[in-house]
Amino acid sequence: MQYLVKLISLSSLMLVLAACSSSGSKTDHSSRYSMRHDAAPLRVPTELEMQDAVVVPVSKSASAGRPYTVLGKNYTPMLDETGYTAEGTASWYGRKFHGYHTSNGEVYDMFAMTAAHKTLPLPSFVKVTNTSNGKSVIVRVNDRGPFHDDRLIDLSYAAAYKLGYYHHGTAKVKLEAITMADSTERLSYIQVAAGSTLKNIEALAYTLRQQYHLPTNIVEKDAIYRLRLGPIKDAEQAQQVLEKLKLDQFQNAFLLYSQ
Repeated sequence: MQYLVKLISLSSLMLVLAACSSSGSKTDHSSRYSMRHDAAPLRVPTELEMQDAVVVPVSKSASAGRPYTVLGKNYTPMLDETGYTAEGTASWYGRKFHGYHTSNGEVYDMFAMTAAHKTLPLPSFVKVTNTSNGKSVIVRVNDRGPFHDDRLIDLSYAAAYKLGYYHHGTAKVKLEAITMADSTERLSYIQVAAGSTLKNIEALAYTLRQQYHLPTNIVEKDAIYRLRLGPIKDAEQAQQVLEKLKLDQFQNAFLLYSQ
């Protein structure tokens, strides 16, 4: 009887271990991704998420700069992206990879303005323009791929959404590397409120101008009026004003930047 109990206990432990090893956990590299096929998220990106990536000084990843081989093909990453331009096909990736580590150790967020490229330094920044509609976006390249001969770059879902091709899957694009020397000064704005009654938004704009001594502007889209404070040249001042607004009943206020 005692032998039978031990045997049952050992069998139960083996079943638990087997279940853990096949659960699709993010730390299980034999079945790394919990989804077999990629898919779009269950919501669209917010206005805040669709802002361009901010070009900042970065330290290049040494490990992501080494030559590597994928599917029998050799790739040699660039040491410097200055002056890089290219045209080709862009695709996008979403839910299957969301939350997993990218090639330079960052965590992939399908709602962030990021991209995967086979040879650009990691990280780096590129302006991507959809040549069919003229829409453009600046993304942070922090991953390797896409490993298809006919694909030039893989964008996050948010970036593809902003470029207007998320429902097509691919688009013809132009890439232009952007370095700190290329980037221009970006002005800060703070979106304070939004509503469908223009008179109310105008009254609030007047009050905020008197209180914060900053210009205001009202942007209308889809019959919704969005009130913004700015432009504000000093980023530190913009952050201070934002914090003050949040304490003064505008908890949903957020920063925007000029393109």
